[in-house]
Amino acid sequence: MKSPLSHLLLIAALALSGGIACAEKADRNKPMNVESDALRYDDLKQTSIFTGRVILTKGTILIRGAKIDVRQDADGYQFGVVTAEPGKLAFYRQKREAVDEFIEGEGEVIEYDSKADTVKFITRAQLRRYRGPNLNDEFTGGVILYNNTTDIFTVDGTVAKSSPGAPAGRVRAMLTPAPDAAAAAPAGSASKPRTPGPVLRDSTRLEGEKK
Repeated sequence: MKSPLSHLLLIAALALSGGIACAEKADRNKPMNVESDALRYDDLKQTSIFTGRVILTKGTILIRGAKIDVRQDADGYQFGVVTAEPGKLAFYRQKREAVDEFIEGEGEVIEYDSKADTVKFITRAQLRRYRGPNLNDEFTGGVILYNNTTDIFTVDGTVAKSSPGAPAGRVRAMLTPAPDAAAAAPAGSASKPRTPGPVLRDSTRLEGEKK
């Protein structure tokens, strides 16, 4: 189903020094640790429902929310749905591979799929990239889907009307250029090739989420 032209689907790739850096690969094989006020576990269905100030860690992954439903399939892949408290946002954070950078995001609902290696932020969605302690890039929209393997994400503004301060059906993006190595080098030192900054490109599709 075609969406209105005012609903722009944006595709972005974060280009870093030396090329694209994906999420921390070792996280996939790390155990999942969860703290909560209550737990309901179903061994037959391999499901766990954590409620009350939930904190989940898995390697460098940190997730916080009011409720987390976790399901594990026969191959050991884990699928989680994080729900925030009313009026608040659930939180996700993960280190990027081989660089001092973190990706973090928020949404009223967060869906984590370890098999596809994706994270989806739904309603009042936010995604940020930090280089060290400094905020480098920031995106807001209705739905954000982040692929940890390819480091490509989509920002869909179709439900951005629920985002306070953002026009309905619009995506907001703030991109910071990568540091200029030549400008930062001491006087008299040999110049180095410039590191490419983040790449932002329009999608060739105008389709929204299927209903």
